[in-house]
Amino acid sequence: MARMTDTPSGARRRSSAALATGRADTRLVVIRGNSASGKSSVAQGLRDHYGRGIAIVGQDVIRRNVLREHDTARGANIALLGSIAREALDAGFHVVLDGILYADRYSHMITSLVRDHRGVSSCYYLNVPLEASLARHASKADAAYLAQVTDDHLASWYRELDLLPGGLETVIPADSTLQTTIARILRETELASISPAPPPPYKPSQGDSMNPLVLMSDPQVAAIPIRECGEPLVDVRDHAFRIDPRKQDPQGSFAHVREGVLAQLQHARSLLPAGTDLLFIEGYRPLALQQRYFTDYRNELANAQPGWTAEQLHQAASRYVSPPEIAPHSAGAAVDVTLVDQDGHELDLGTRVNASPEESDGACFTHAPNLSDHARHHRRLLLNAMESAGFTNYGTEFWHYSAADRYDALMRQEPHARYGPIELP
Repeated sequence: MARMTDTPSGARRRSSAALATGRADTRLVVIRGNSASGKSSVAQGLRDHYGRGIAIVGQDVIRRNVLREHDTARGANIALLGSIAREALDAGFHVVLDGILYADRYSHMITSLVRDHRGVSSCYYLNVPLEASLARHASKADAAYLAQVTDDHLASWYRELDLLPGGLETVIPADSTLQTTIARILRETELASISPAPPPPYKPSQGDSMNPLVLMSDPQVAAIPIRECGEPLVDVRDHAFRIDPRKQDPQGSFAHVREGVLAQLQHARSLLPAGTDLLFIEGYRPLALQQRYFTDYRNELANAQPGWTAEQLHQAASRYVSPPEIAPHSAGAAVDVTLVDQDGHELDLGTRVNASPEESDGACFTHAPNLSDHARHHRRLLLNAMESAGFTNYGTEFWHYSAADRYDALMRQEPHARYGPIELP
């Protein structure tokens, strides 16, 4: 069989299917090769360089540790590997799928995954001769593993240049060092250039009086045009989130968000430290309900401040409740979330979710100065995870985040929003 060229035309493919897996900015990297060819080391090296946000889907972990099954043409691990990779891509992770993954058994699963992936997919085959594989195997320090997996095992498992059909793979030669291979894959998949930047250092604010915020009522927000992308509303209750019932309604509207917002929310959840989880409180809000919230709060302010003009009341109300005409919640683009521990108990973030500026003495503002160190730490965890997943926080409400709506588009200096007002079917 002829050796593949270094950059085959099929090595980087994008899905054109309307209903696909992952996102345009996710990366799928498939690393195949014989036992002891260095697949797991390469996968771990990619993650070590990139950081959190890469899911390693290892054949050995699923087949041997999870299922404890033999590698056969009808093994249950084949479909499970594909399903895990898809779920991770849909959640916004980059995925590295690694294993021996014999072509005659796993090619359909892999090629289907590459075909359906919205983002860039890159497949690599580590072409290490049997003699070199045996030498690498013998150098391992794990005596128990060496006793269990012998040279005879490696020889019986070995297949020479067992490539996938269709020219999908780039062949990495045996003389490519581990670091050279990792650097090459990072460069060719663009993972090196899209490595997530560390979150900006926390800078305490003095509240909205000394560090003015852009309010939802600002004319700049309403001036952002909407190019509706048509993404449907989906129910987060179907995706294993922790759901708080305080905002539930008979139709279940509160638990819906746009499809892309769900993917970003899953990504944000994955970035939280162990023992910490998101608590989903509210997503979609029908326009009539948004109007009621805004009117009720404006009337509350009018009773407390009888001398204020209509414009002053509108501006003040907009600190806390979005005007209905531009409300991210009514576009399915916003979520109200907070943090809980592993037992589901809410963490201290300084004040209750949905506390008004008057009730909380301004502590509802994301960077309020009157917070304990404990509450500020928890707010930073939430803010860093949500912003890293592509959300924009509304600075008067530590719990409110949105994506691809007018407010988010203005904050990111995007020319238009992708989500506008929508009705629940």
